[in-house]
Amino acid sequence: MAGVGLRAVARRWLLCGSHGGQRAASSSPSCPGCGPPGPGPHCPGAPRSASSPAPAGGTELSEHLWARYQDMRRLVHDLLPPEVCSLLNPAAIYANNEISLCDVEVYGFDYDYTLAQYADALHPEIFNAARDILIEHYKSLLMKIDAFHYVQLGTAYRGLKPVPDEEVIDLYGGTQHIPLYQMSGFYGKGPSIKQFMDIFSLPEMALLSCVVDHFLAHGLEFDQTHLYKDVTDAIRDVHVKGLMYQWIEQDMEKYILRGDETFAVLSRLVAHGKQLFLITNSPFSFVDKGMRHMVGPDWRQLFDVVIVQADKPSFFTDRRKPFRKLDETGSLHWDRITRLEKGKIYRQGNLFDFLRLTEWRGPRVLYFGDHLYSDLADLMLRHGWRTGAIIPELEREIRIINTEQYMHSLTWQQALTGLLERMQTYQDAESRQVLAAWMKERQELRCITKALFNAQFGSIFRTFHNPTYFSRRLVRFSDLYMASLSCLLNYRVDFTFYPRRTPLQHEAPLWMDQLCTGCMKTPFLGDMAHIR
Repeated sequence: MAGVGLRAVARRWLLCGSHGGQRAASSSPSCPGCGPPGPGPHCPGAPRSASSPAPAGGTELSEHLWARYQDMRRLVHDLLPPEVCSLLNPAAIYANNEISLCDVEVYGFDYDYTLAQYADALHPEIFNAARDILIEHYKSLLMKIDAFHYVQLGTAYRGLKPVPDEEVIDLYGGTQHIPLYQMSGFYGKGPSIKQFMDIFSLPEMALLSCVVDHFLAHGLEFDQTHLYKDVTDAIRDVHVKGLMYQWIEQDMEKYILRGDETFAVLSRLVAHGKQLFLITNSPFSFVDKGMRHMVGPDWRQLFDVVIVQADKPSFFTDRRKPFRKLDETGSLHWDRITRLEKGKIYRQGNLFDFLRLTEWRGPRVLYFGDHLYSDLADLMLRHGWRTGAIIPELEREIRIINTEQYMHSLTWQQALTGLLERMQTYQDAESRQVLAAWMKERQELRCITKALFNAQFGSIFRTFHNPTYFSRRLVRFSDLYMASLSCLLNYRVDFTFYPRRTPLQHEAPLWMDQLCTGCMKTPFLGDMAHIR
């Protein structure tokens, strides 16, 4: 079993004197990082004795390094039996902060990609419509652009942002390098840049890359800011003109996913006495048809407050926009809103009036959305609500993480990194050749692991050993995150979520690079005296 393997490695790690003491007796099992028991080479960070000289160097030392390499390969293989894969549940909820659902009395929801999950088939439709708008407006420059077709770049670039002059975003895996510049609408001082943070950014990025490639391929000059604005306006027109709404309304079975699970989540919360509200930027007619499809004609009875065309994120910051009541036909009423009634529909408004009229404040409110800025940032940072992020890509990423190929590739990469770190003290010519070979293999492993998620961008959560910009924002702006709202069905309504303790670099976890080399990461002080 996996647990037995881990305990065995930990035992080896302890026996090889990794806490600063001498090695265990010669009867202790061998450790790939510290050599065989008894006389022989020690780990480079461990103290040596006269009875255990280092290899003489040259060929002997090279063979010694490769012997440790092979021993570690066997150890990693033994450490990961088949049962260790598929440990993560794609339907689980993951916590950035401790949160007890028994303290949550009010649940709030966005609509698009939160209550309503959309199929990937929607992306080519948005791309094609925006492409046609560009062709209509710029026929002279884009005569051949109608040959463009939607390229599935994958969702792994969500969270990318345009970069400084000396950097680029490579959308084609090496074909074209495309620098992007644009001011962002997100609040903040100093130079700001566009954040591609939601699922709707997928067709926008694909179209932008195609248009830039068209100009470069035909030797046409273009202003990057103007080009980006034109593409963004075309994507915006798809939404403003209601084209996306029409496609979804015409074939809800094709485009809307997990509707029955959404109904189950809402019904369960109401049955346990929770209050629900909906705040969305979508128009009422579109939301009404979608909710009727997923929940039924009486869907409004589940919600205490329903707000449409809210104009988030300014809904959270602009006090000037009042609430307006809508009737069944979508017509606006002129009467002043003094309370928000159950079963009624309200348009626009602002969060400050919402808080005053409902008195739903602080950590007893949990709001779910898919956009870290438009949905979650202000609510957490300024108003103290608890927040839940819906990240559809999470399900696919976890399934990749659960594969045997990923587990073995990542574990061996970590082990090889630890071996490189420990063995770099050997600097003779042949040892340097061995270390160079290991470095090359490590780089290949990093690229292979990255490509498992997306050949161009890798994972949306991690770039090699660092978290991505999107991942850092996710941790900052959400208490919980999950692949879909239906994940709530796997937990009791009084469940408490606890975040995992993530070790810092100066802390001492049992990482693979330490376990497999049999040594602590930091060399002994005695061997570091020359640094002073």
